[in-house]
Amino acid sequence: MIPILILAAGASRRMRGQDKLMQVVDGMPLLRRQVLMAQATGHPVFVALPAAGHPRAATIRDLDASVLAVPEAAQGMSVTMRDAVAQLPECDAFMILLGDLLTLTTGDLQVVFAARHLHPDHLIWRGATEDGKPGHPVIFDSRLRPDFAALAGDSGGETIVQAHKTATCTVPLPDQHARFDLDTPEQWEAWRRTAL
Repeated sequence: MIPILILAAGASRRMRGQDKLMQVVDGMPLLRRQVLMAQATGHPVFVALPAAGHPRAATIRDLDASVLAVPEAAQGMSVTMRDAVAQLPECDAFMILLGDLLTLTTGDLQVVFAARHLHPDHLIWRGATEDGKPGHPVIFDSRLRPDFAALAGDSGGETIVQAHKTATCTVPLPDQHARFDLDTPEQWEAWRRTAL
């Protein structure tokens, strides 16, 4: 089994006091939707949060997902990835996805899982938009796990991906699923108008 790590420790700063991971999507908080979507793959799910008692944790407490506390998450995405990956169980590979990609589906995750089996000679398997722009989810071979210990700042795992570009398999997903997120109240309002 490949652990799925959902990064959900960000501060939603551009939401001006609102929490984008608590915005209602498909009748539930976005974070809960993401966990259920990931669970449907049959793989174990882990959620990186700033603290085990963070308000977001209440929305997934009844689900079979493990919360990984990342107290230094405010330092940036790279720190969240570094500290969360260090807490994952031993595994052959692990999948990372952003908690706010609200159009990702279970099928999208399964397509990336399938790419790992179809192209076993790679170290990274990365979801992309329909037109080829890299995004999420991303599966990393466990041989890259030590690389996460050196991450810092807010660039996420890009330094690791760039260092292994020739060993990365890009996996196109429908439309903009691999990158579509909403960062401001105005973007959420506009999306809701078009989604109705």
